[in-house]
Amino acid sequence: MSTPSGEVLAKVYGSDKGRASERFSYISDMFEKTFGEGDPEFFTAPGRTEIIGNHTDHNGGKVIAGCITLDSIGAAKKNGTRFMKVSNEGYGYFEIDLDHPENSPKEQGTVSVLAGMIEYCNKNNIIVDGFSTYTTTEVIGASGVSSSASFEMLIMAMINFLFNDGNMSFASYAKAGQYAENVYWNKASGLMDQMACAVGGPIELDFRNDPVYEKIPFGFEEYGYSMVIVNTGKGHADLSPDYSAVPSEMKAVAKALGHERLCDGTLEELLDNYTEVKEKVQNDRAVLRAIHFYTENDRVIQMSEAMEKKDVKAILNILNKGGESSYEQLQNPYSLGDVKTQGMCLALSLTKLFMARINDGACRIHGGGFAGVIQAVVPTDKLDDYVDYISGFFGRDNVYPMNIRATGAAHLEK
Repeated sequence: MSTPSGEVLAKVYGSDKGRASERFSYISDMFEKTFGEGDPEFFTAPGRTEIIGNHTDHNGGKVIAGCITLDSIGAAKKNGTRFMKVSNEGYGYFEIDLDHPENSPKEQGTVSVLAGMIEYCNKNNIIVDGFSTYTTTEVIGASGVSSSASFEMLIMAMINFLFNDGNMSFASYAKAGQYAENVYWNKASGLMDQMACAVGGPIELDFRNDPVYEKIPFGFEEYGYSMVIVNTGKGHADLSPDYSAVPSEMKAVAKALGHERLCDGTLEELLDNYTEVKEKVQNDRAVLRAIHFYTENDRVIQMSEAMEKKDVKAILNILNKGGESSYEQLQNPYSLGDVKTQGMCLALSLTKLFMARINDGACRIHGGGFAGVIQAVVPTDKLDDYVDYISGFFGRDNVYPMNIRATGAAHLEK
């Protein structure tokens, strides 16, 4: 049974192409065992890292993000029915009635997300017919590198290739995933996670209107630095209220200013109307989160300029400032529902101790927050030292040195 060619795998996975070949051979075998036929098509969709722009997308802000070398992969083939049949390794087997996705349960994980994407396709004239797929992932689950968005974009890449002649836009992919999360999962997510997983590479995103993106020629390795994701434990599974409160509180401040979203106003407008806004929203945290939005949006612009100038010191400074703002103003390092669990705070504090010793590096809260992962950027010649150091607290299995990859959600030629 044929799998993606060595040339294609080398382009996507680089020096890891041998292990990638083994992974695709494995899902090819599992597809045949599960569905009783062979010769599927093959797909990949990466997880994502947010470089700067924490919780700005849902209020029309800017983000710099990149997809990572951890990905979800799948084998898929048309099945001649009106059902989508999905065997998602580690999560279960699901069938979605393409004509009646609304019959699927909501807020039940994978099955709900699948049904939500199908409903979006049906409502937006995106062609979907029956297909079967076997999927597996290396994206760290429930830890801030968008395992759910990676899976969603993997499925949308299949739908695009199998039924839409590759004519769908990445924005359509992303909106399908967002719709599924908002409507079928009750998670008030923006579009950043899906867009980063779909497009690939480092990209600057602007969410004021329909998502606009521009690829950025950037990689930490160019500057002699490496990125590390540290998984601190308890994930997002029971944190939807914390996560969803961020966009709703920001929008409450926007409403107090006479706008729908914060992107329609300015920091100066907020400061000029501070007393009135405070009286209207009755929520100091909401005001702080709005201040974070505006300053973080400015940091995205500053980061883009620093990357263009290849100013590594400025890049690290912006990362650290963004991390401080997330901690102090956005306030997403831990959940108020479980104040005794503060893994992200511990990881950040321990990392800052290490960086103070070497007088270099940056760290920040990563992704939705409240639990999950932090991001550290360390000099490559200190990478092994940092990995050994932080592994002593969180375990080597929870420390992930990684790079940014160029390929997003894609069909892979055989």
